[in-house]
Amino acid sequence: MAREQGLGLDALVDVLKAAGEPTRMRLLALLAAGDLTVTDLTEILGQSQPRISRHLKLLAEVALIDRYQEGAWAYFRLRGEGAGVALVRDLLSASDVADAVLARDGERLLALKQARSEKAQAYFSRNASEWDELRRLHVSEADVEAALKKVVGTEPVDGLLDLGTGTGRILQLFEGIYRRGVGVDASRDMLAVARANLDRAGITKASIRHGDIFNLPLDGRQFDLVTIHQVLHFLLQPEAAIAEAARMLAPGGRLAIIDLAPHTLEYLRDEHAHMRLGFSRQTMADWLEKAGLTVEETVDLTPDTDRDRQLTVTIWLARDQRQAATADTPEGKRALAYAGRT
Repeated sequence: MAREQGLGLDALVDVLKAAGEPTRMRLLALLAAGDLTVTDLTEILGQSQPRISRHLKLLAEVALIDRYQEGAWAYFRLRGEGAGVALVRDLLSASDVADAVLARDGERLLALKQARSEKAQAYFSRNASEWDELRRLHVSEADVEAALKKVVGTEPVDGLLDLGTGTGRILQLFEGIYRRGVGVDASRDMLAVARANLDRAGITKASIRHGDIFNLPLDGRQFDLVTIHQVLHFLLQPEAAIAEAARMLAPGGRLAIIDLAPHTLEYLRDEHAHMRLGFSRQTMADWLEKAGLTVEETVDLTPDTDRDRQLTVTIWLARDQRQAATADTPEGKRALAYAGRT
């Protein structure tokens, strides 16, 4: 069990003591699968909130989990790196997948995620025809679109992929620069609206597909531009959606994310199914870097004095530099030439 830096004897014992307790091992298994709140963990494990909180505190003290605050909610997750975390992952991989307790926890976690997904899906379905209007709590949509077009530019692209396409507005907005467009959404009601809007606009070079943003029904490395417009704050694991979006990028391709900056409007959770209260520049940059992308530009659009507009919108533009470098190699150039891209 070699580690990059290894653990000293005392640190090793501390990690083993923290992980070596049934409830804490169950917590680590759950947090290895995604971000969860104390309420989520209480529901899954069937234990009291104070007890869960105490176990989480012990795991945090030995740097096995991270905690971050979003409004009134605190999320926990297994840390991404560290010698102690590597040891925990080895321990989890050694567990019996058929263990009754762990299997039951997994089933409850799946049920919880499914319930959240259905809640968001029901919201989308109920509001499909009014979705563009519901976005206007923040700075005006016209200003957002103008800023996005400026950031993306007018250089033609072969393929555009819009994830969580909703009403298909992005496919309409960039109709002049792409050769082929694809919009993906999980809501069939939304897809019906998007198709109707594209028909109304006479756009025939864009198609609409039903799909899961975490497991897209598309081959990777085929889009020059991928957009995610006001979608990530509805997701329990937005970083996983970013990783899947990055997988879709062609060499040197760009990912444009439009979403909310951090805010404190808690009612958006219950009334509008928001999972996240916005994203900081640093959080998004970290996720993009982890996905192999480099941020090229970030733009904040702050509302004016209109009291009804309380949310700042941020645009992130990132490029897959790692794949762009691959394209500069002889093998990459031959592949691009074969594809008719040079």
